[in-house]
Amino acid sequence: MINKKLTGKYKTYLKENLSKKRYNHSINVANAAVRLAKRYGADEDKAYIAGLLHDIAKEMPLEEQLEIVTGSPLDVCEIEKKAPALYHAVAGAELIQTLFNISDREIIDAVRYHTVGCKNMTKLSQVIYLADLISEDRDYKDVNKMRKYAEKSLERAMCEAFRFSVKDSAEKGNSIPVSTLEAYNDFIIYKK
Repeated sequence: MINKKLTGKYKTYLKENLSKKRYNHSINVANAAVRLAKRYGADEDKAYIAGLLHDIAKEMPLEEQLEIVTGSPLDVCEIEKKAPALYHAVAGAELIQTLFNISDREIIDAVRYHTVGCKNMTKLSQVIYLADLISEDRDYKDVNKMRKYAEKSLERAMCEAFRFSVKDSAEKGNSIPVSTLEAYNDFIIYKK
């Protein structure tokens, strides 16, 4: 059963350190994560916590995020170190450990990989990755299609999510982290 005192502490921190829009996004992702966890058999409490905290570092100054990223013992490729939009995931995984003493590897990895994915993603990491894409506040062009995939099959939804991510990055001329390509390769079998 989720510890309401701890989640209250997390929410207080987020309210004080995120904009109202980003805080609401975090709540929406936590709620979507719980729904997906119920549907696909992931731990609902861990899903709520990881969903709630996934963007904890999103609005920190980029210099501070980069400092955390470069000092992190987590596996971070050179491409990620050169992509400011990706810093917050690694920084967030570090922050939840130092600020809240979270040591659960599944939660740490779910926060760390919610932007880039990785090979052999745990069910919890998949749930957080998708919850971030389909949360109630999202309104990008194909969000309803992605929500339908998420209702039908976790693996198929992940396949479509990574197809979208790789294609979008390539079309924008952005580099693609190795972990994203490895995740894409893990899930592409569900397209066939």
